[in-house]
Amino acid sequence: MSEKITLKVNGRKKTIEIAGWEKLIDVIREDFEMTGTKRGCDDASCGACTVIVNGEAKRSCVLPAKKYDGAEIVTVEGLANGTDLHPIQTALIEEGAVQCGYCIPGIVMELCVLYTNNLDASLDEIKDALEKHFCRCTGYEAILSGALLAQKYMKEGKK
Repeated sequence: MSEKITLKVNGRKKTIEIAGWEKLIDVIREDFEMTGTKRGCDDASCGACTVIVNGEAKRSCVLPAKKYDGAEIVTVEGLANGTDLHPIQTALIEEGAVQCGYCIPGIVMELCVLYTNNLDASLDEIKDALEKHFCRCTGYEAILSGALLAQKYMKEGKK
């Protein structure tokens, strides 16, 4: 038995039919074709699948899609304006934090929620946000440097 749900992903509203077992990541990647959201662990431990759901950073790999009927979702694709990257994306690139790129979308989304809610986040708050994400390529120094640069850019109003 299938059911219909309506989601708004990156400003695009769409009603889809689901079987009921799908996780939010499945709908985002398959029905909305937003493949920037990565599947890593399927148990909410790595952070690669982090998206913004109704203003909160959420791990989409464990969220039953059927429970999010009517939700507003932002993925990493929704942050850029065409080829103009979001300041968080720009800062992470400039600091060399993007290597394989698998974990970065989730990190970007986590930082986006943090800075949207508290642009004056302390170093400890930034580290706490980043500790929710695993990266196998870097030593995390570049990611932290990028997060701090992103905070600076956002405070300065850089686009």
